[in-house]
Amino acid sequence: MNSTKRAARLRRSAPLLALAAPGVLLLLAFQYYPLVGNVIAFKDYLPFVGVWESPWVGLENFELIARGDHRFVNALTNTLIITLVQVLLVFPVPIALALALNSMVSERIKRIVQSVLYLPHFLSWVIVVAVFQQFLGGAGMINNFLRANDLDTFSLIGNADLFIPLVTSQLIWKDAGWATILFLAVLSQIDTTLYEASTMDGAGRFRQMWHITLPALKGIVILLLILRLGDALSVGFEQIILQQPAVGIEASEVLDTYVYNVGIVDGSWSEATAVGLVKGIVSVLLVLGANKLAHLFGEDGLYRS
Repeated sequence: MNSTKRAARLRRSAPLLALAAPGVLLLLAFQYYPLVGNVIAFKDYLPFVGVWESPWVGLENFELIARGDHRFVNALTNTLIITLVQVLLVFPVPIALALALNSMVSERIKRIVQSVLYLPHFLSWVIVVAVFQQFLGGAGMINNFLRANDLDTFSLIGNADLFIPLVTSQLIWKDAGWATILFLAVLSQIDTTLYEASTMDGAGRFRQMWHITLPALKGIVILLLILRLGDALSVGFEQIILQQPAVGIEASEVLDTYVYNVGIVDGSWSEATAVGLVKGIVSVLLVLGANKLAHLFGEDGLYRS
């Protein structure tokens, strides 16, 4: 392409480039420029001296990971357990909800149910945790009812043994309804003549779901699963930190809160950054691995190389 054609093409694209410029600048300022700060993972960062004046220490800050520091191992173990539980229990719920909503005959009831399911997504974690405490806490509504009727009460909020089921149920209540949007959008694109033809062939609702509906959802399920794996080591900061004082560090420490507690509370900025950097690298490797696995099974995955 000669310079004249390139200049003409640039002039034609000028409005689009001007439109995209603010977004690109925001990305550079708030997403890419802060990445430079990861350099303190290789330094003994001293806030009063500054990033570039602090002495280099090589890989010293990564030693707590290599030597299996108890606090780090505990945070990693809790993170992996919560991630596994969320993938097994939370991930399928929006798919089941979408299939149930899609099978509703009445559009009016379907819209009402959808609106009710979407609402918790717009609540902050502060409100969600407060709602659960008001219902299930020691002085909550259910325990007050049991106490008033001389029945045994139970302790769910603040019970370290039930912390993982508690945060899982909170996540399902808050976000499962919102996550159905993508699945419902895919279901709405299925050609209805496929269902009509299968009905003519004598297929029931279960066979239609197995041979038409679920294959249509396969692509988006794999895509979202890959994205979820990329976020596998992030299980929610706000939700956990709000409930951590009630159940203790041992039961509730995850990598996100570990980085906060070590970096901000304890002042070990460099060690916290080292853990965060390793966490980010592992997440990228998980995404690349899952995407490659999807290609091996003949799916598009997140991208095609």
